[in-house]
Parts: sequence; structure tokens; C-alpha cells
Amino acid sequence: MHTDRQDCRTTAGVWGRIACVWAVAFAALHFYWAVGGNWGLSVSAGPLAEERPAWFVAVGLWGVGALCLVGGLLGWLLARPRPGGLVGRLVKALGWCVCAVLLVRGIAVEILLLDTAGRAVGVSPEQRLWTLVLWNPWFLVGGLVFGLAAREFGRVTGRATELPGGPVGAREQDG
Repeated sequence: MHTDRQDCRTTAGVWGRIACVWAVAFAALHFYWAVGGNWGLSVSAGPLAEERPAWFVAVGLWGVGALCLVGGLLGWLLARPRPGGLVGRLVKALGWCVCAVLLVRGIAVEILLLDTAGRAVGVSPEQRLWTLVLWNPWFLVGGLVFGLAAREFGRVTGRATELPGGPVGAREQDG
């Protein structure tokens, strides 16, 4: 199978960079809410948005925002050349784990809210609508992006690697 080396150099890590941007954007939104912003919070958090108990602000806004920044770092690492050994395997495994968590969250809440039993949870029609059309798809997109980043991670490594045919800009590696 022939792979264009120039194409590998220009597309390597695209999904990791997209995952990084996805996570940082989600972090920024949580930090905006944590400092008192309201746009979009009432339709995602319901009564907690109005009451803003200290635990919700600390864990649900600041904590989730910080976790999203860690996800941004993971996305950035997935966009980089794969390090050898345990570190490379750990980064790839974490990428797949984030993919799974985001997809399960998006699908499970979607099913819960579409199911008639979900109406008993006490979610307003407006909150249900925005969760179904905005927030759950956001989680699904994030899960897919992290999955693609994990899949692509390690397919291209470093620069100026010496191969039998001479130096090249990138070389393929089984991922």
C-alpha cells in the first residue's frame, strides 16, 4: 500500500487538534458559567442554574472546566508524534476511554430523555429540547473526535526519521 508522505505530514494529528479545541471550548463555557454567566446554563442545569449551590459551582462548573482542560491536553498529546513505550500506550488508551465516556453519556441521556420514563425525572420541556438538540450531540461529537484522534495517534511519528530509503519528513508506524 502506497501512502503519500507529504499527505501524512499535513494531516497527522488533525483529529487530536480538533479534540483539543473541542475540550477547551467546553472548558471555556464552564468557566464562563462558574464566574456568573447565565447564557445556556438554565437549559442545561435546570434549577441548579438558578440556585447555584457552592458544591455545584465548585464541582459542576470549575471542576468540570478543569477536567475539560485536561481533555484539551489529551487532545494536544493525541495530535503529537506518538512517544514510545508505556507513555504512548497510555495516551492512546486515555483517548479511547474519553471517547467511550462521552459516547455513553451522550447516548444514555438521549435514550433517557426520549423514553417516556425520562419524563418522570423532572426535566422541563425546554431543558429536554436543548439537551436533545444541543448538549447530547455535543457529547457525541466529542466522543467521535476523541475516538478518531485515538485511532490516528501513532500512525505518523516525528520528523527527519531515517529510513532505508533515506531521510524523510515522517514515517508510518503501526497504531
